Amino acid sequence: MKIQRLLEGQIHSLIQPGKVLVLYGPRRVGKTTLINDFLKTYEGLYRFMNGEELSNQELLSQQNSAQLGQLITGTSLLVIDEAQRVPNIGLNLKIIIDSFPHISIIATGSASFDLAAQIGEPLTGRKKTVLLYPVSFNELIQTYGAVDAKQQLERWLIWGGYPETILLEAEHERSRYLDELAGSYLYKDILELDSIRHAKKIVDLLRLIAFQIGNEVSLTELASKLALNRKTVERYLDLLEKSFVIFRVGGFSRNLRKEIIKNARYYFYDNGVRNSLIQNFNRLTLRNDIGQLWENYLMVERMKHLAYNGQRVNRYFWRTYDQKEIDLIEESGGALHGYEFKWQGEVKASTKKEFESVYNGRVRSINQANFESFLT
Repeated sequence: MKIQRLLEGQIHSLIQPGKVLVLYGPRRVGKTTLINDFLKTYEGLYRFMNGEELSNQELLSQQNSAQLGQLITGTSLLVIDEAQRVPNIGLNLKIIIDSFPHISIIATGSASFDLAAQIGEPLTGRKKTVLLYPVSFNELIQTYGAVDAKQQLERWLIWGGYPETILLEAEHERSRYLDELAGSYLYKDILELDSIRHAKKIVDLLRLIAFQIGNEVSLTELASKLALNRKTVERYLDLLEKSFVIFRVGGFSRNLRKEIIKNARYYFYDNGVRNSLIQNFNRLTLRNDIGQLWENYLMVERMKHLAYNGQRVNRYFWRTYDQKEIDLIEESGGALHGYEFKWQGEVKASTKKEFESVYNGRVRSINQANFESFLT
């Protein structure tokens, strides 16, 4: 079965002469497959190079326009997969673009791009950046159909959206795959590039985050439990964000002194990774964390939906000391929209009334009955 990726149809319009299209994403999220599927429909001549091959690394790391020009002779598109493996890749891509403005380039890479600061400054004004996420609910609809995708909601909540976990039918195979992914592979870039030698501390930190979905995270508390200093915990969290393992949502406040904004909340890019870390792939009827699964799932799926549709919003949570809270506040175009994620039930009337009266923003619950419209 082929999983229909939303970005596949957009790549044609994103590539252009004199520009580098940078395709980021977590490891094993399907970047290479996406590019190969795109190339099957590309009508021009192209050259595909795997940045993990030593011979290609040598060819692409030469800072000589004449020698680099030989790589693209007779082609209109250069594709470099795993480009983060190539030394000085950002500078060399700049040389190619500046010397041969007719060429288009696609460079795929994991978090190493950002962590090593390889492409940011050299390609200023010369690149477009696109992030490929784990498979979204919209893509599952395109692959399975709307009815089947919704009927398998429990599967997506438990096993997540990595392409391999979707294609594997046996649960023990999915579990083994996710255990490998969450064990160290997903943050391999951090271990390689930031001189972190003790992967166990990273895993322990992620486990603590996994149990705190939907709650504010205290860095001081994390540091104490991990026997690390606060600065180290901050650095680890920042690296995990740049590696597309977790993402941060800050607190919202404009008016009320009683609002809590000091600590952030953290969510996982994938429910399956989160469940692997806590070693719980039980069905929903056997779990006591359905609310956390639901909140994490909706938070990341909403992010995918907005990103793939080119919509930018500021994202917050809202909570007060008297226990009023809203899971997600989106700020866009001067308007505020609040969403409370409820597996069952509705947002509290008092919470809805207070936020709407103070901020003139709309608040609604997102539950099993209406989540499709929220994500599509």
